[in-house]
Amino acid sequence: MAKRSQRAVSRRGFLKASTAAAAAVSLGRGKVLHALVPAGKATPRTGPKDVYSACDMCFNKCGLIARVDDLGVVRKLDPNPKFHKSRGMLCARGNAGVRQLYDPDRLKYPLLRKGKRGEGRWQRLSWDQALDYAAEKLQAIGEKYTRCGVLFMAGTDLQSQFVHRFAEVFGSYNVISHESNCLLSRNRAFLDTFGEVPVPDVLNCKYLIMAGANRFEALVTPDSIDLMTALKKGSKLVVLDPRFTKTAALATEWHPIRPGTDMAFFLAVAHVLIEEGLYDKAFVAQKTFGFERLAPHIRQYPPEWAEKECEIPAAHIRRIARELAAAAPAAMVYPGRRSSDYENSTQIRRAFAIVNALLGNWDRPGGLTVARKVPLKKPPYDAPFYEDNPDGRIDEGRSLMMFGEEGSFKHARDAVIEGKPYPVKGFFTYKTNPMQTGANRKKTVRMIETLDFMLTVDIAMSDTAWMADLVLPAPSYLERRDPVSALQGASACACVITRDPVVKPLFEAKPVVWIVGELAKRLGLGEFFDFTMDAYRKAQLKKLPGAEAALKKDGVYHHPGKLYGVYEGKPFKTLSKKIELYNQRYEKAGIDPMPVYRPPKPVPDGHFRLVVGRSAYITQGSTTNNVLLHELVPENTLWLHPKPARRLGIRPGDWVVVSSNVGTQRLKVRVTEETREDTVYMDSGFGVLSKGLTRVFGKGASIVEILEDFNDEISGNMAMHETFVTVKRG
Repeated sequence: MAKRSQRAVSRRGFLKASTAAAAAVSLGRGKVLHALVPAGKATPRTGPKDVYSACDMCFNKCGLIARVDDLGVVRKLDPNPKFHKSRGMLCARGNAGVRQLYDPDRLKYPLLRKGKRGEGRWQRLSWDQALDYAAEKLQAIGEKYTRCGVLFMAGTDLQSQFVHRFAEVFGSYNVISHESNCLLSRNRAFLDTFGEVPVPDVLNCKYLIMAGANRFEALVTPDSIDLMTALKKGSKLVVLDPRFTKTAALATEWHPIRPGTDMAFFLAVAHVLIEEGLYDKAFVAQKTFGFERLAPHIRQYPPEWAEKECEIPAAHIRRIARELAAAAPAAMVYPGRRSSDYENSTQIRRAFAIVNALLGNWDRPGGLTVARKVPLKKPPYDAPFYEDNPDGRIDEGRSLMMFGEEGSFKHARDAVIEGKPYPVKGFFTYKTNPMQTGANRKKTVRMIETLDFMLTVDIAMSDTAWMADLVLPAPSYLERRDPVSALQGASACACVITRDPVVKPLFEAKPVVWIVGELAKRLGLGEFFDFTMDAYRKAQLKKLPGAEAALKKDGVYHHPGKLYGVYEGKPFKTLSKKIELYNQRYEKAGIDPMPVYRPPKPVPDGHFRLVVGRSAYITQGSTTNNVLLHELVPENTLWLHPKPARRLGIRPGDWVVVSSNVGTQRLKVRVTEETREDTVYMDSGFGVLSKGLTRVFGKGASIVEILEDFNDEISGNMAMHETFVTVKRG
């Protein structure tokens, strides 16, 4: 192991000396937060103020204005009208951000587990005690198992980059993202077709097919807002989804497609485009590779064949294909976001990408646009080299073309449990909750039980924190000074955002950049965090003159740039330097170079396929305990079609027991025609284990307790729609 100067990790054995070693710390509501109880004359009145910030209630990072009264209390959050990406709007979750700040369930100080995992007995520590203990544990794991013996996982957050930086300088390349549960098969497919992941120009699209994605509930800005505007202007929206979602309700037409057959539909659309000569011939000839192989390949997939697979009439498939072509190039198959569905999800999304290429919509208004480059400068550093580290990541080689920088939670979890190819005994999580987002919760528990040390940094006692050894309180986004970050917004323009504290941090909350910086000092790595946030931001903005002033004046900097025609005269970032209808890298890797249809596994008799989805009020498992949002969705229910409900003797509102091969949960039923007869659904984020989430504890059922952990063969994404369940009264 590389030798580095480091001060000794102090306070060994301080836990034994603590007189409170056997005490349990209450996680109850306690008193109302001090910020809501002004201290009268002792509280200086500074006058009300408005402060720009960016929301952090989901990944969209919408612009907002915090209205702070003269006692320093945030009274209201309003949208920032100058923030183009969110079109000057703020959703229900965004408005509820003020209650995240003032939630009595917030973590208030460092906590050390004092009983068995999940028992809920905690000892309060000082920050010095907590950081010394964490550094001691990380150092011990590094010495015994190499630095790669610690696994890091961070959610979508402006400060997650500092967790990655700490992992790198600590010496572990076992870093995984939460997106390996949900998004990477989409990214893999479009990257391997176009050379980059596109940004859809929904606002100017005249004909849009949305398969699975649910933009009026699973909000993405500006797409969700632009879609409504486009519909008002006369655009046509075709939704393929086994559920009648809010997006389906507002669509021009909805087709309850048989789950797992999306590829059949789009191969049939491609068949019509090619056989009837409706594709963009000039675009395909000039900018695509492999059309001469695609054309004969697609002949085996006519609409009449697809009708038997996806249960959408052949006449409708032909009509949709023709209408799509007539609207092109201002037409698209929406790239989607929910893409971790099946074991062949990357190839399903490849079919999406190929239809888009045949439409010639790349880099054109109303089609798929190119992400605009924003020249943020990343402050450089040279991480130390640890010569005893293993050769590869722990999840390496378990999927065919996994993103190394993102990893796979499913594969990493399996590797930790197996202890292969080498032991991993530490786990550092920040602002992510794999106990509520990773399929097969029992297996996540098994992984955690193999660890020597688990550290969680979060704002609330999530299920993941509930299982940790050490829990450190993070501030809300309204209390933090963050680095700057670039966001893409299609026709809304790329932009740069940051955050400054709206109010002072409550209790003992500390930002993760401070936490990892302090750990680095204790591990002899302090030089890598020897900067202030102001200095860091100045370095980031070095190539963007005017950005700092715009951020102060408007709360956002909009970066000018060309929206269409970016690729004129330029090669694509693929082996052929063109859009790859036939993927050469796949061929070399032994993967089907064009999508080959494989029927989904049939639903066994007496079973249903369980599908996942999103609610406009729920960000995975992180907002269900929010007091305002909890009023809107107090618990989840199982969506069940009336026909099987009658057959099973189940009436609306009954309690039902849902069972799969890996778990069983009990919840109330919602009998509805808004789902297929063979498909059931429930919201995520319920059935929590943590008693620190006092509003939602004991409410509803956990979908990840039931979901089996299949994975996309190419990207390593979780395959969330491969689970079959039974339902009975209970």
